[in-house]
Amino acid sequence: MQTATAHSADTRRAATEPQQFPALELETRPRVPTEQAAHYLNRRPQTLRGWASAETFPDGLRPVRVHGRLGWPMAGIRAALGVK
Repeated sequence: MQTATAHSADTRRAATEPQQFPALELETRPRVPTEQAAHYLNRRPQTLRGWASAETFPDGLRPVRVHGRLGWPMAGIRAALGVK
Protein backbone atom coordinates (compact mmCIF):
# COMPACT_ATOMS: atom_id res chain seq x y z
CA MET A 1 0.00 0.00 0.00
CA GLN A 2 1.39 3.40 -0.96
CA THR A 3 1.46 6.24 1.46
CA ALA A 4 0.27 9.74 0.67
CA THR A 5 3.83 11.07 0.73
CA ALA A 6 5.04 8.48 -1.76
CA HIS A 7 2.20 9.35 -4.10
CA SER A 8 2.86 13.08 -3.89
CA ALA A 9 6.58 12.51 -4.50
CA ASP A 10 5.73 10.47 -7.61
CA THR A 11 3.41 13.23 -8.79
CA ARG A 12 6.08 15.90 -8.28
CA ARG A 13 8.68 13.79 -10.10
CA ALA A 14 6.33 13.22 -13.05
CA ALA A 15 5.60 16.95 -13.27
CA THR A 16 9.30 17.85 -13.44
CA GLU A 17 10.42 15.18 -15.92
CA PRO A 18 10.54 16.31 -19.55
CA GLN A 19 7.72 14.98 -21.68
CA GLN A 20 8.48 12.89 -24.73
CA PHE A 21 6.85 14.06 -27.94
CA PRO A 22 7.02 12.48 -31.40
CA ALA A 23 9.52 13.92 -33.83
CA LEU A 24 8.20 16.91 -35.75
CA GLU A 25 8.12 15.02 -39.05
CA LEU A 26 6.14 12.16 -37.47
CA GLU A 27 3.33 14.31 -36.02
CA THR A 28 0.19 13.84 -38.14
CA ARG A 29 -2.42 15.78 -36.15
CA PRO A 30 -3.44 19.17 -37.57
CA ARG A 31 -3.18 20.82 -34.12
CA VAL A 32 -1.20 20.05 -30.99
CA PRO A 33 -1.53 21.14 -27.34
CA THR A 34 0.44 24.06 -25.94
CA GLU A 35 3.13 21.96 -24.22
CA GLN A 36 3.92 20.08 -27.42
CA ALA A 37 3.93 23.22 -29.58
CA ALA A 38 6.28 24.90 -27.09
CA HIS A 39 8.60 21.89 -27.29
CA TYR A 40 8.82 22.11 -31.09
CA LEU A 41 9.28 25.90 -31.03
CA ASN A 42 11.87 25.76 -28.21
CA ARG A 43 9.79 28.07 -26.03
CA ARG A 44 8.19 27.67 -22.61
CA PRO A 45 4.46 26.87 -22.62
CA GLN A 46 3.64 30.11 -20.79
CA THR A 47 5.21 32.05 -23.69
CA LEU A 48 2.71 30.52 -26.08
CA ARG A 49 -0.14 31.15 -23.65
CA GLY A 50 0.97 34.79 -23.46
CA TRP A 51 0.98 35.00 -27.26
CA ALA A 52 -2.56 33.61 -27.35
CA SER A 53 -3.80 35.93 -24.62
CA ALA A 54 -2.32 39.08 -26.17
CA GLU A 55 -2.89 37.80 -29.73
CA THR A 56 0.75 38.52 -30.58
CA PHE A 57 1.63 35.12 -32.02
CA PRO A 58 3.76 34.82 -35.18
CA ASP A 59 1.98 34.67 -38.55
CA GLY A 60 0.35 31.29 -39.14
CA LEU A 61 0.36 30.31 -35.46
CA ARG A 62 -3.12 31.44 -34.42
CA PRO A 63 -4.32 28.85 -31.91
CA VAL A 64 -7.82 27.45 -31.81
CA ARG A 65 -9.55 27.59 -28.44
CA VAL A 66 -11.65 24.56 -27.56
CA HIS A 67 -13.19 24.34 -24.08
CA GLY A 68 -10.49 26.54 -22.59
CA ARG A 69 -7.59 24.69 -24.21
CA LEU A 70 -5.38 25.88 -27.03
CA GLY A 71 -4.64 23.88 -30.18
CA TRP A 72 -1.63 25.13 -32.15
CA PRO A 73 -1.53 24.44 -35.92
CA MET A 74 1.22 22.07 -37.03
CA ALA A 75 1.39 23.81 -40.42
CA GLY A 76 2.20 27.09 -38.65
CA ILE A 77 4.80 25.43 -36.43
CA ARG A 78 6.48 23.84 -39.46
CA ALA A 79 6.37 27.17 -41.34
CA ALA A 80 7.89 29.05 -38.38
CA LEU A 81 10.72 26.52 -38.27
CA GLY A 82 11.21 26.43 -42.04
CA VAL A 83 10.33 22.73 -42.23
CA LYS A 84 7.98 21.23 -44.82
